[in-house]
Amino acid sequence: MSVNKEQHLLNKAINYLSDPDQLRDIIHEEKPDVSLPSQSALQEIVSLCRAVLFPTFYSNALPDESSLLFHVGMEVERLRKILPEQIEAAFCTRTDDKNALKKRAAEITVELIAKLPDVRKTLITDVEAAYNGDPAAESYDEIICCYPVIKALTNYRVAHELHLLGVPLIPRLITELAHSETGIDIHPGATIGTHFTIDHGTGVVIGATCIIGNNVKLYQGVTLGAKSFCLDENGNPVKGIPRHPILGNNIVVYSNATILGRITIGDNVVIGGNIWVTNDVPAGSVIRQGDAKTM
Repeated sequence: MSVNKEQHLLNKAINYLSDPDQLRDIIHEEKPDVSLPSQSALQEIVSLCRAVLFPTFYSNALPDESSLLFHVGMEVERLRKILPEQIEAAFCTRTDDKNALKKRAAEITVELIAKLPDVRKTLITDVEAAYNGDPAAESYDEIICCYPVIKALTNYRVAHELHLLGVPLIPRLITELAHSETGIDIHPGATIGTHFTIDHGTGVVIGATCIIGNNVKLYQGVTLGAKSFCLDENGNPVKGIPRHPILGNNIVVYSNATILGRITIGDNVVIGGNIWVTNDVPAGSVIRQGDAKTM
């Protein structure tokens, strides 16, 4: 290829990619000059949250008991510095009142930090569930260091609190970081009880309006999804309606099972692998492949 032809192709591509008319459908909101939250900053925020929640595992300094207060305090202060900037970026397409936005972002950050002790308490139950549910696991240390479910749930439980605080965009970005890292896709809007675990993890999908009770275990490839979408008068999906399953307490769902729609799986149920479930399942049931016709 001649130099002139190369330059012509490059110029043509650059002109197209920078043409505002070609960007019209993918420019965010109506303020293309406003920066969205930073992926790299959110990655640091995730690292800080993991270091605060599991300081002896994820802190760079490997603190002992005498220095825990110092290290956790430093990481919380760093979180308090960088998280408000990202919250402001997430909200900035919705308001022009920068002073009010700055104040609210700082308040949300403090509210999130205040919730972290409860987040850790719940995560400890998740570690316990993963340990008790896997004969191959030799220690809690191994669970926290090696099992993707703990990383995914740490991201999810922090993101869920931000979701409850009304923060847009950032909760989904945080859970998507875990999705990329672990293969576990949990929407921050889902509600998940204590002692929750996912064995192996890869390919699990948990939808936005799922409600999951306590002591629930999923295996790899499980989907808790929507069966179908209600459409508006223009044929577009109606947003914000409950459309994902409700799982009770003490449930095991084996690999590659697909549970769809706003159905209820009762307490103390076992659902076998490679099954589609689209109807309610009574408490105490054991559903295997050969039973699928009864559902």
